[in-house]
Amino acid sequence: MLLLFSNGKWVIPLAAWLSPVFLLRFVRSRESLRGTLLALFAFALTGFFVWHGLVPIPGNQYLIFIIVMSLLMFLPYLMDRAITLRHTHFPSTLVFPLGWTTIEYVNSLLNPFGSWGSAAYTQFGTGALVQIVSVTGLWGVTFLIAWFGSVVNWAWEKEFAWVKIRHGAEAYAAILALVLLFGGARLIFFPPAAETVRVAAISHADRLSFLVNAEIVKRLLRGETVQHSAMTALRSELATLNNDLLRRSEREARAGARIVFWSEGSAFVMKPDEDELVERGRALARSQGIYLGMAMGVLNHGQNPSVENKVVLIDPSGAIAWDYIKSRPVPGREAKNTLPGDGRLKYVDTPYGRLSSAICFDMDFPRLIRQAGKAGVDLLFAPSADWPEVAASHMRMATFRAIENGFSLVRPADNGIAVAANYQGTVLAQAEFFAPEDRVMIAQVPIKGAPTIYARIGDLFAWLCVCGSTMIFGWMVARRRVK
Repeated sequence: MLLLFSNGKWVIPLAAWLSPVFLLRFVRSRESLRGTLLALFAFALTGFFVWHGLVPIPGNQYLIFIIVMSLLMFLPYLMDRAITLRHTHFPSTLVFPLGWTTIEYVNSLLNPFGSWGSAAYTQFGTGALVQIVSVTGLWGVTFLIAWFGSVVNWAWEKEFAWVKIRHGAEAYAAILALVLLFGGARLIFFPPAAETVRVAAISHADRLSFLVNAEIVKRLLRGETVQHSAMTALRSELATLNNDLLRRSEREARAGARIVFWSEGSAFVMKPDEDELVERGRALARSQGIYLGMAMGVLNHGQNPSVENKVVLIDPSGAIAWDYIKSRPVPGREAKNTLPGDGRLKYVDTPYGRLSSAICFDMDFPRLIRQAGKAGVDLLFAPSADWPEVAASHMRMATFRAIENGFSLVRPADNGIAVAANYQGTVLAQAEFFAPEDRVMIAQVPIKGAPTIYARIGDLFAWLCVCGSTMIFGWMVARRRVK
């Protein structure tokens, strides 16, 4: 039951700590292969339900994905069992967290869905604990959760006799206490003290989206020929949506917003009309003295891929500060139709700090976003587009990039949850963009970031875990050969 609430749709932070305790206990205590297979089946079955709707894979492909990922994530349990059957000293408790962290990290590098599924994300909102990601990345939190499970089981096998478990329990408690003290100190002594800037995050108006003929758009994406009259009508419909975005952007600028950003693909435009839309954005930014982030989908009919998912940032002089194309289109339909960017974040120095941008799914790849930390970005914008099942999880995941890299985050979200957070992960503003009302989030965001250790050393902690688990695995193989 705890597995249902330890990750995915229904997260209870404490369940993420407790579920490995009891699953480890079950796997360790079963002498037959049947018991291990039963544990694996339960692991996969709960995975099927908790990730359904979050992973955009259809039908049988989703089932195959769950089976493969379950087998992969179950390996640390088997590794732990193989070692602890023969070795019961406290250092054996490191086998499980080293294995889990290694599998999770390597998976984040090779899996097309990036860091999805990391245990660290379950601890969103825990304040002091998650500050450690500014040093270790996600992997420090994952390690602590997994180590807790193996330490409790180690103590359990010694019947919780204090004389036998004292030194080990104190060692784990001391390390956890140091992590919490570090996090508490970062929250208390290094809060954002810089002045703030008023930011407006805007998504397209749902009340107007019915104007667009979705079937015509689908045909264009498939590369089919469309009648001239239908194309003319579509361009007119898209112009109505885009005009409304510009109108509301001007309204927010007049209300005091100095930076206005649209959510992912809020503007949609045919390639021949792109320059005209950008020119109108330049005129608006110049007249209102604002930075305008125009997140748009550009359809280049007849090309393959046919869509550019981009952000064009206009500065107050009307100049184009950057033209960034999404680096990581979502696997599936988007990746098939969308031109990927070059994987290089762009930034510009402004009176409101150093600004940068990524787009939605880009934020699920810590190595990509670490570019912002290395460049000293103060404020990162992440225009996004979600769906209801994934909205809460995706919003929470993005805030971890802010803590890791020391920047404030503004994440406009179409059909999702818009959020603004500072470099400690504290939510400054939040808005659900599901309702048909005017979809705008206003936030006062700090304009000065903070350097982090993670931005400098990257995934060093994860690589140490990889080295540790590789040594253990090599020792296991060598020992078997000797026998």
